Amino acid sequence: MSTPTLNLDLAQSVPSQPAEPARTAKPPSPHPSWLREPLLHFIVLGGFLFAADHFLAAKTDESHTIVVGADVDSEATETFKAARGRAPNAQELEALHRVWLDNEVLYREGLALQVDKGDPAIRERVIFKALSVVDSNVKLPPANDQLLRSWFEAHRDKYDEPARFDFEEAALSGTNPEATVREFVAALNNGTPGDAKAGLRVFKARPHSNLVDSYGADFAKIFEAGAPGTWQALQTRDGWRAMRLNALTPPKPAVFEVVRGMVMQDWSDATASEQRSAAVRAMSKKYKITYEKSERSSGE
Repeated sequence: MSTPTLNLDLAQSVPSQPAEPARTAKPPSPHPSWLREPLLHFIVLGGFLFAADHFLAAKTDESHTIVVGADVDSEATETFKAARGRAPNAQELEALHRVWLDNEVLYREGLALQVDKGDPAIRERVIFKALSVVDSNVKLPPANDQLLRSWFEAHRDKYDEPARFDFEEAALSGTNPEATVREFVAALNNGTPGDAKAGLRVFKARPHSNLVDSYGADFAKIFEAGAPGTWQALQTRDGWRAMRLNALTPPKPAVFEVVRGMVMQDWSDATASEQRSAAVRAMSKKYKITYEKSERSSGE
């Protein structure tokens, strides 16, 4: 089995206006999508964030002790802020710790297996080679339609075509209070042209998740319940906006027989990734993990 390509979309920050969506988008989730993926998919991030492993080497003198120090938090926080425009919350920082630990375990196991031969001091290649050894032991169970249908139903949001929205925004310059936006909306609904005060932005076939990501969940709930063709003054996470819903295309459920090939590939990728993650977790049990900053520790 070939080693999977590891992909990460952390670097994409949320735009101030709706970004062009993919053909099929997932519905909103309380957590960023990257946190829902198996942590081993973050190997590239782990290498990028913490390539300077001399920080850890300077802090530990036991080969089976791994120290997660303040330098790890600092590197993770600064890189996350550069990508997302904000500091990570506790859950996100914990996920980054797990990424770093997975990569550190793989690095040490790779050195123990001597897969560093020919790659002196190249951390990422050692990790990749160690993961290749883990991957060689991944064995997928047999798949049949019953199993795949169960997976399909459990992950239906990935395959269903979401509701899509055609809408417009009359974007006033600057930051405007609610009263100003409501007055402007009343003028628009009375037939007064708004092009002298605002630029018109037109959006076509945007999925519900795009509204949530760009404007906020509360906005999306109110907006989709509004009457098409009428301007509304709505509060978004970035302030009050003048918006008009033009058309709503209802969601379209996916048909298993049509997407079976995609389901098979997704199930295979997820199952293999779960096995890799479990294998690395098993490896990590031989190490004592200590957290300098939060004074947490976990052993065998």
